[in-house]
Parts: sequence; C-alpha cells; structure tokens
Amino acid sequence: ASAGVFVTLAAHIAAMAPGTNIGAAHPVMLGGERMGKEMSEKVTNDAVAYIKAIAERRGRNQKWAEDAVRKSISSTPEEALKAGVIDVIAEDLEELLEKIDGRKVKLPSGEKVLHTKGAKIVEIRMSFRDKILQTLSNPNIAYILLILGFYGLIFELSNPGAILPGVIGGICIILAFYALQMLPVNYAGLLLILLGLGLLIADIKVPSYGLLTVGGIVSMTLGSLMLFRTPGSFLSVSWPVILAAVITTAAFFIFAIGMAIKARLTKPVSGKEGLIGERGVARTPLEPSGMVLVHGELWQAKSDEPVGEGEEVEVVAVEGLKLKVKKVDK
Repeated sequence: ASAGVFVTLAAHIAAMAPGTNIGAAHPVMLGGERMGKEMSEKVTNDAVAYIKAIAERRGRNQKWAEDAVRKSISSTPEEALKAGVIDVIAEDLEELLEKIDGRKVKLPSGEKVLHTKGAKIVEIRMSFRDKILQTLSNPNIAYILLILGFYGLIFELSNPGAILPGVIGGICIILAFYALQMLPVNYAGLLLILLGLGLLIADIKVPSYGLLTVGGIVSMTLGSLMLFRTPGSFLSVSWPVILAAVITTAAFFIFAIGMAIKARLTKPVSGKEGLIGERGVARTPLEPSGMVLVHGELWQAKSDEPVGEGEEVEVVAVEGLKLKVKKVDK
C-alpha cells in the first residue's frame, strides 16, 4: 500500500502542493509479486479498517479513504481539499506555515493553537554517519565490499608480509558484515560465495583441469543471486554488479591457474633440479668417478660407463653433492 496516504491522513494538519496527487493505497507485495485471492482480500480488509480508523480520528473523509485502498482512487490537491481529505494547499513551506497559523489541533494533553507565522525554519540534514550508513545499506555496496575484502585477505595469505592488502581486506570485510546485518541476508547465499572462492583458490593448488574453476564460478554466481532474502528485484544485487564481480574473479583465477600450470611444466632453472638435463665436459676421466664442468662449476660426478677427459656429458641425476652423468653420443 501507499504509506504516504496513511501518514497524510494521520497528520494533525494534512497539506498538499499544487501538481501533486494522493491515493492509490491498495496493498501490493514488495517486488511486484502477486498475492493469492484469499490473502489479498484479508490484507485489503485489514488496510481498509486501519485507514478508516485513522480518518475517523482526524475527522477526514472515511469513504474516500476506503476507496483509496479498495479501488486505488487518486485525487488532485483541489479534489482532496473539496472531499475533506486534506486541510490546505500550499506552494511551499513558508506559505504552509502562514496558512496553518492559528489553527487548533487536538493532542493527548489537550487542544493546542498553532503559532507558525514567521516561524524560524531549522533544516535538519543527514549527518555524515547517517550518510555512510545509508551508503553501506545499499546491497550493491555491501556485496562489492564483501568481494573486495576476500580479495585482500586472499592476496595477503598468498603473499605474507604485504600488509596493505590484508589491512584493506580486513576493513572491507568488517564494513561488509556491518552492512549485511542491516539487510535481510540469506546465509545459504553467503556460504555459496565463500565456497565458490574456496574452489577457485583450490584450483590453483590442485590440478583439476578447470573443473574446480567452473564449480567456483557457478557457486559464486548462485550465491550472489541468493544473497538477500527478498522477492523479485527488491533489495537485491544488480546483475551488472554480479557479472562484473564474477567475470573479474574468474579472469583473475584463470590467469593464476595458467601461471601455476606453466610453473609446474617449466623445467627448473636453478638448484639441483635445474642441473638435470644440462650438459658439461669431463675434466678428469670418469672411471667411474671424477670431475665435470657444468654451468661453469666443477662437480664431483660418476658414470655407469667410462668417460674420457674432455668428452661431453649430460647430467641425469643429482645425488647429494655428486652428479650422475652419461656420455653424450656424437
């Protein structure tokens, strides 16, 4: 239902500005979903009884109030004033204060006379704190903070000592959870997002030929869609934000997985493992042990077959501080 109609009828002084309208207070579901016939009738009758009680208490037109709920009628300021729905029409706040000056209103403490002509107008603006809370309560902002927070923590855990990503990630996570406690969160959706990120991280460590990545993307997408318990599109993360987050995350982890696979397949170029397959020259005869020159360094080496001084050899294994080599056939 249009809450504005109920609030206006409940006011001690009801006013409208030219060019506005009032009415159309039939109950509807959030998100535009349809109610069943029995439920719709029940909710409508309850709303009618409530708005008629309000109109009766303020001395306003009960028939109009009922029709605004049942038939969704709507009226212009002139029609509403003539029907006894409102008390005054005013162009602006100053004119309103001038027109209601001297009017009497009934309060629980008794009847009061309004003295509003020339009254000082004090505008109460939203505080900086309230503006921040309003921004954080946006589902898209809460979702973005959540994803950025996880990115920061993942980067910090994979690169210990970086500090800045961990600090930023921690702040984003705290702000995200603060925002989520003000919103109707579906924890199944939140767990699916966490599962999706976990699967993507696991695919970097465990070769799965992309299966974990696909599962992670699907899990993260479903979790993003289910994150808030609201019907329709009301209080939900917008599709562009979800797509941007999922595509960015998928691209990052696919790149990371590609680099990890490349690192696994690339032949080591340093350490003992980097010597295997390298070629050198026998500096002394190997019968079966001797000295070889590999990478400009002298190594103790042994061979299963005799190798003459000056012959080319290839490293086949590293056993402690000794190389095992074989003669290269020319």
